Amino acid sequence: MSQLINVAETASIFKAVDNILILTHHYPDGDTLGSGFALCRALRSMGKSARVECSDKIPEKYLFLYENIKPLPYFEPDFVCAVDTADVQLLGKKLSVYADCIELCIDHHGSNTNYAKKLLLIPEYAATAMIVAEIILKLGVKIDKDIASCIYTGIATDTGCFKYSNTTSYALRMAADMLDCGINFDMINRNMFDVKSRARVELERLALDNMRFYLNDRCAVMCITLDMIEESGADEDDLEGLAPLSRQIEGVLVGVTMREKKDGTFKVSVRTDNHADASAICSRLGGGGHVRAAGCTVDGPVENAINTILNTVRTIIGD
Repeated sequence: MSQLINVAETASIFKAVDNILILTHHYPDGDTLGSGFALCRALRSMGKSARVECSDKIPEKYLFLYENIKPLPYFEPDFVCAVDTADVQLLGKKLSVYADCIELCIDHHGSNTNYAKKLLLIPEYAATAMIVAEIILKLGVKIDKDIASCIYTGIATDTGCFKYSNTTSYALRMAADMLDCGINFDMINRNMFDVKSRARVELERLALDNMRFYLNDRCAVMCITLDMIEESGADEDDLEGLAPLSRQIEGVLVGVTMREKKDGTFKVSVRTDNHADASAICSRLGGGGHVRAAGCTVDGPVENAINTILNTVRTIIGD
């Protein structure tokens, strides 16, 4: 069980350590990467050695988060910290070697499994990047344009550009503070939410063509198979951000997006409206997340995976 700590205690820890490894979750998104690189930049400005690692290749659209960070000679970490990662399983295969030596986790997921020795958890915050911003200020580090770009990216992506129900007045005020630092927010918003490759558009078409509806059309299931990925020519960058599509249809209470993996399992993303709890659905299948957005992994083949999800959704919204 983790020892729960606050922002001030977390800042004190960072002041006392060096050679810091910051872990992000696999299938990285804007919040885990924005949090990781904002923290890394702040720690380096203090003269500390810090680096960010991810099990998966970081999508090219996030290049601006780390383009000015100079590479350091390799160092063995003395302190390991995970950001925006609710469970060690979410670290992915490459970073699983650190599963038993994570000193600190900084997170906003209420489903956090308390795997780290110390945990800074604020589930009412829209993004982990908001917690990181408070830590940076408590460290006495000035939030410059580069750090602000990281923080803004984390907030914007986890709130769906401020349209999700987790958007709070504090999230908006903090985002405004980042704009005051001179960030190129229109570039960030366009890259995160508007720009799509031709392959991504083709993949969306294939996925939407194969969407199925269940439970009196209150549950939509969109399955993305390996064949679809190959046919569309989509790469890893094109697969991010597909989950909301299944929840955008009128009358759908639970949207399920399933992505087939090479090992035969399916990565499942669940999005809900205010009639259902996505985290409650996914936690019953070994996953977790937020009330409106959560994820888990289920076994294939595809019909088995769909039935597994539907049986769980049925327990939440009924027939």
